[in-house]
Amino acid sequence: MTEHIHHTLRHATKLRTIDVHSTKRMTPHMQRIVFTGTELHGFFSAAPDDHVKLFFPNADGELVLPTLGPNGPEFAAGLSPSPARDYTPRDYDRQRNALTIDFVIHGDGPASTWAERAQPGQRIGLGGPRGSFMPARDFDHYVLIGDETALPAIGRQLDEWPAGMNVYVIVEIAEKADRLPLGSQADFHVTWLERDGTPAGQSTLLEQALRQWPFPPGDTFYWIAAESHRTRAMRKYLSDERHIPSDWIRAKGYWKSADAQDRDD
Repeated sequence: MTEHIHHTLRHATKLRTIDVHSTKRMTPHMQRIVFTGTELHGFFSAAPDDHVKLFFPNADGELVLPTLGPNGPEFAAGLSPSPARDYTPRDYDRQRNALTIDFVIHGDGPASTWAERAQPGQRIGLGGPRGSFMPARDFDHYVLIGDETALPAIGRQLDEWPAGMNVYVIVEIAEKADRLPLGSQADFHVTWLERDGTPAGQSTLLEQALRQWPFPPGDTFYWIAAESHRTRAMRKYLSDERHIPSDWIRAKGYWKSADAQDRDD
């Protein structure tokens, strides 16, 4: 069995404030926001599935960021902390000092609500990324599996991967109108799966597609990102039933749904 060597980088954690430069509704459920600001200079994201922590105004409309102490992030006593969520840096243009982040609009939650209403000039906080994972580039095939929350990372992987890589993408979205244009120098094929009214936490479209995957000869790296319970189930299937080595799988739960709580992990 070929040994494929992955690489991981660690970064010094830094907190910044960033400003909304522009917003654009890409699909019915995806809002693209471009940020800038003097504190953004020096931002670095080495891997397509990096994540940063974004801090949003609290219920009082105030941006209350932590300080980085010996025990991790610490908030000042007596203040309501800014809610924080993890997001993928979709792109960072160093020359323009512009950071692009895509937000899934799902109707609730501090991040989605803020993103849907964001206007140029508004300010939020940014922390990270703390680390970057770079998978080995010598697999015969790469399979990217995810729901709409994974689209920013999937799109960035396709953008950055070179010619000669064989990539298969399986994406679950709410409806056909949520398809985003994807491009790459790599050889890639995309399968879109539309839930068409089924709640994301109750869907099994990704799981069914994975079980129907033809598993071509050669070594394949699997990248999976979706609802946490569903992600674990797909990892378990690959590991227990298809006997895929654990280091050929990178599975990340991007969110949690109450609809999936009763599923077997």
